[in-house]
Amino acid sequence: MKAITSIQNAYIKQLVQLKEKSRERKKSGLFLIEGIREIELAIKGGYVLDTVLFYPGLFSENELEALTTSQDSTIEISKDVYEKLAYRSTTEGVLAVAKPKSHLISDLKFDTQTPLILIAEAPEKPGNIGAILRTADAANADAVIIANPKGDLYNPNIIRSSVGCVFTNTIATGSTTEIIEFLKAHNINIYCAALQASVDYHTQDFTKATALVVGTEATGLSDEWRVNSTQNIIIPMQGEIDSMNVSVAAGILIFEAKRQRNFK
Repeated sequence: MKAITSIQNAYIKQLVQLKEKSRERKKSGLFLIEGIREIELAIKGGYVLDTVLFYPGLFSENELEALTTSQDSTIEISKDVYEKLAYRSTTEGVLAVAKPKSHLISDLKFDTQTPLILIAEAPEKPGNIGAILRTADAANADAVIIANPKGDLYNPNIIRSSVGCVFTNTIATGSTTEIIEFLKAHNINIYCAALQASVDYHTQDFTKATALVVGTEATGLSDEWRVNSTQNIIIPMQGEIDSMNVSVAAGILIFEAKRQRNFK
């Protein structure tokens, strides 16, 4: 088995770039995954692992054998190398280099005639994206769509904050125009969380093919969403502010849809 002990190793320097730079992830077609649960979810989600790296002081060869197959490339790394690559101080001594999937909206398909989709337009904070993905996983949504994405899905902060749900959700990306065209072509009702021309969210029927669309807290949704919606909806506020965290709003809306569908 190959071993790397120096943080000056050229391959390790490349992996540091994968961790830190979206441009390098896109250029190389690779990204880093950290932690046992996250790697297991990536494997479950059908992701292809290029290499698995482990620090034997935290992760044993027996654990490695349980996680990988005989065909997987594995590298033993030193403590210094592991600490250079690790994003968190509490992970279990194992990382993987993986290949991303395509997330084109044109490739999105459903196994049901009444899909439940969660859409976020231009979310900027990785923590919010991760929380949205966790919410979608908890609700067993049929898909999450990111409109006008500001970064790539394989940012370590998104992987961490989603606790690996970025690998198990069906995710698509595209421009707002492309996504609206896709939804209309598939006869999917569009419910936009917006203040303008809106009704209380719980008055709508979410049992049919449904897309729930949320925007950023700062600017909300673009006009293109609002004018193309089946109905704009609002979560009534009873305090002093007129909005809430986007991931919280997404959770309220999607679980109302699940309630109407009797959590099927």
